Amino acid sequence: MVDQPAKSLHDLVRHVGRYPEQAYHFVREGLSFAADQIHGPETDAHRRLHHFLLTRELDWNDLVAMYHAGELPKPVMAAIDAAGGCDKLNRHVSGRELCWALREYALQRWGIMARVVLESWNVRQTADLGRIVFGFIDFDMMRKQPEDTIEDFQDVFTFDDAFDEVTLDQLRQEDADS
Repeated sequence: MVDQPAKSLHDLVRHVGRYPEQAYHFVREGLSFAADQIHGPETDAHRRLHHFLLTRELDWNDLVAMYHAGELPKPVMAAIDAAGGCDKLNRHVSGRELCWALREYALQRWGIMARVVLESWNVRQTADLGRIVFGFIDFDMMRKQPEDTIEDFQDVFTFDDAFDEVTLDQLRQEDADS
């Protein structure tokens, strides 16, 4: 069997054809932001375990099962213990959680221009964020949990509500400060 060439982000952008590469970078960076926001900062133990999973094509559930069965090398067992045990391993973020975290991340990066930046990339609703995430998943550049679906990203919030309200609040605050 011939190995398939690795797919690049450029290949993904070309395949989906709807969003520029910057939108994919934003979502990938925002996923780390979301995981840190929900689960706390990633530890060295988490990074070592993630590398272990990727090199063996396992998921977190496999790792937990192997841990309980005593089928892991001692350094991996120690890394799980250092990460806080099996309950602290999976840093999964749901589609809904990711949408809200990406909103926060965009506001932190661009302030009142967040909506303008996202819309310049053709990202106009939370479903667009889902299409980007599932593009990564389809290209084996991200993993999902069995219960994750693209529908998790549908109508989480409207950009009108999520960004315009913030813009008005920020402008009111600037007026009050001056």
